[in-house]
Amino acid sequence: MNPVRIIIVLVAAVSAIGLAVLMQKAMGGKSARSEAVASAPTAPSLDAKPMTLVLVAKRDLAIGTRLTKDDVDWKAWPADAVSPVYITNGAAPVEPATGAAKVVKTATDAAGVLGGAPPEAAVEGAIVRDPLLAGEPIVPRKIVRGGEGGYLSVVLSPGARAMAVPVTSETAAGGFILPGDRVDVLMSRDASNADTSGGKQVIAETVLQNIRVLALDQATAAEKDAKTIVAATATLEVRPGEAEALTRAKASGPVTLALRAYTDLGGPSGVAAAPTQDSTVIRINRGGQTSSISVRQ
Repeated sequence: MNPVRIIIVLVAAVSAIGLAVLMQKAMGGKSARSEAVASAPTAPSLDAKPMTLVLVAKRDLAIGTRLTKDDVDWKAWPADAVSPVYITNGAAPVEPATGAAKVVKTATDAAGVLGGAPPEAAVEGAIVRDPLLAGEPIVPRKIVRGGEGGYLSVVLSPGARAMAVPVTSETAAGGFILPGDRVDVLMSRDASNADTSGGKQVIAETVLQNIRVLALDQATAAEKDAKTIVAATATLEVRPGEAEALTRAKASGPVTLALRAYTDLGGPSGVAAAPTQDSTVIRINRGGQTSSISVRQ
């Protein structure tokens, strides 16, 4: 073949290829195959199911655990598998269009569904009645809230008892004793026969020390910002031996609760030491009447 013709053919082929490339770029850089693939309908994912946010335990929770923000969280749950007893965020089920991303976004927005409250607001102040495993949905029968039946039996320490004693504002530190505080229980009794002067003599003794207050009347927790509770009955947490001592003290007359400092939480607790024989008698004269109080040294 003539070399000139070969050169002409090669130039024409290169020109044709270059023209094709220029036309493809002018049309947006998409090949016919790419356009066909892009226009093909996407098959729906078989795994995309409507999801609902369910309140679950973030960690293993033992009996008696008081729930906090570190114990609960929202978890995306298939809507068709949600039991009526589960605690949900109240939003309508979400059908994810792009996988888990939309579910995660819904979980982020869950606080708005509860009026700005965090997940733990659904079980605020509740105590675990039955053990819960990490990731397990929290159901009402496994928790108990203040004021519900069985609450005291859950908050009691193992082996402890709950006993009620009548109180007034005068015998309960002016009403400044609140549920959860620690108190000493004092007993007073008449010992006039031991007073040779003929005046009235009262002996005061500490019966129990550093005892936890479980409730005042029916209130197991003080209301928000409450500083005092004027109650008629105080429920105390005692051991069997302490319960016997408290019963004897109540039989002798009204008992008095003395509020202890918060820093005494880890101090000695239980039945106070038996009174010694040595005591100091303090005589008080009011309106011409003399009374005596015997105080242990």
